Amino acid sequence: MNVLVLGSGGREHALAWKLSQSSRVRNVFVAPGNAGTQIDAENVPIAETDFAELASFAKRNEVGLTIVGPEAPLVAGVVDYFRDQGLKIFGPNKAAAQLEGSKSFCKQTLRSADVPTADYRVFREADAAARYIKDRFPHEGEDVNVVVKADGLAAGKGVTVCDTAEEALEAIDQIGRQRVFGDAGAQIIIEERLDGEEASVLAITDGKTILTLPPAQDHKPAYDDDQGPNTGGMGAYSPTPLVTPQVMQMVEEKVLVPTVHGMKRARNPFQGVLYAGLMMTNQGPKVLEYNVRFGDPECQPILMRLKSDLVDILEACAVGDLESIDPPEWDTRPAVCVVMASEGYPGSYEKGKPIRGLEEATKLEDVKVFHAGTTTSGDQVVTNGGRVLGVTAIGDTISAAKLKAYTAVKCIRWDGAWCRKDISDKALRHS
Repeated sequence: MNVLVLGSGGREHALAWKLSQSSRVRNVFVAPGNAGTQIDAENVPIAETDFAELASFAKRNEVGLTIVGPEAPLVAGVVDYFRDQGLKIFGPNKAAAQLEGSKSFCKQTLRSADVPTADYRVFREADAAARYIKDRFPHEGEDVNVVVKADGLAAGKGVTVCDTAEEALEAIDQIGRQRVFGDAGAQIIIEERLDGEEASVLAITDGKTILTLPPAQDHKPAYDDDQGPNTGGMGAYSPTPLVTPQVMQMVEEKVLVPTVHGMKRARNPFQGVLYAGLMMTNQGPKVLEYNVRFGDPECQPILMRLKSDLVDILEACAVGDLESIDPPEWDTRPAVCVVMASEGYPGSYEKGKPIRGLEEATKLEDVKVFHAGTTTSGDQVVTNGGRVLGVTAIGDTISAAKLKAYTAVKCIRWDGAWCRKDISDKALRHS
C-alpha cells in the first residue's frame, strides 16, 4: 500500500524511514517533509494544515494509511476530516486531541480518572493569576515552587518552572498579557512543582487495547546539566533505566489504563499515541502532561530499536483491532539521539546555512541522521529551523550508543551549529 506521513520534523523522518522498510509498503509520501525525507521517501509540497488538499492527494494516490506526526493538525481535526472522506488515518480525533490541545482539559481528565498529577489552578485572567501568586507568596525572596503554563499549544515552550515570585509574575505577563503564545494563553495554569526526574512513556492504543513502547528520557532544557530555557527537546535515549519493569507496571495500571477508560466513559475514546510525560517522585510516577503523538526526539531512538513492521501496528490501531497483532520485537541494544540546533535556538535564529559532513556521518555503522529543520537549496542541504538534525545511534550499552552518536555529530558542520554534550548521561546515574 501507499502511506502518507504529515509533518516535516525529525519525528516524521524517523516514521517515514521505518515505514519504508515494510514489505507491505509501496510508496511513502511525506507532506511537506524535509531534505531527509526526500532521500528516504517522496516529499509532497502540501502544508500539514491544508486538510482538503491532503485528502485529495491521498485519494488520487491510493493512500491506504495516513500517519499524523505533529500535534497541531490533530488538535485542528485532521483525523475527523480524513475519516469523513472515508480515508484511513492514524491518530486521535479533534475531541480526544484536546488532551494535548488544552492543559486544563488534560488536568480535568486526570483528576476525574484519579491519575496522579500535581495540584493546579486555572485562571482566565492574567490579573487573577498574578493576584494568586502575590497572595500566596507575600514575602520577598520566598521560595516559590510553582510551574506556570499556557493552556494551549506552544511548541513545547509554554511552560516556565519558577523559583521566585518575580519569575512567576513575568511568565503570567508573557502568557496572559503580552500573549507571546497567542490564543494558547487564553487560560493560564499554575501548578505545584514536582521534584524528581522526568521520563516519557509512550503507548499506542485503539481505545481498548494498550501497547506500551519502551520508556525514553527526553532532555528539554537547552544546555548541559539541564540549564537554560525549555526547548522542544535537545535529545533522548531509550530505554531508560529510570523506568524499571515495576515502575512501568505502575504507569500502566495507575496512569494509562485509567486515562483510556476515563476517556471512553466520557464518550471521547482515544485512538493513537498516548504519550505520558512523567515525573518520577518519591510518591511514584506523576503525570506532568499528555501528548497525543509520538515525541520528538523520543520517536527517533524508539523507532531505531523497533524490529517489527510499524505499518502493521499503526494500521491495526487505526481500525480498532490492536489486540490482533503480536507484541512488537525490539532490538535489545539502547539508542541515543542528539539534536543539533541552529545558533540562537530556542530564541530567534537564521536559516539557510549550508550543512557539511552529512555523507561522512551517514557512512558510520549503527548511525542514522534524522533531518528536522532542513531543506535543499540547489544541490546543498541547508538549515531551515531551530532543531536541525537528530543524530541517532544504537550500541551495546548506552555509553557505546552515546559515543557513536557524538562521533557522527563531530562529522557534521554548519555556521553556528551546537548541541548538548550530555545526552543520556542521566542513564549512567541509574544503571
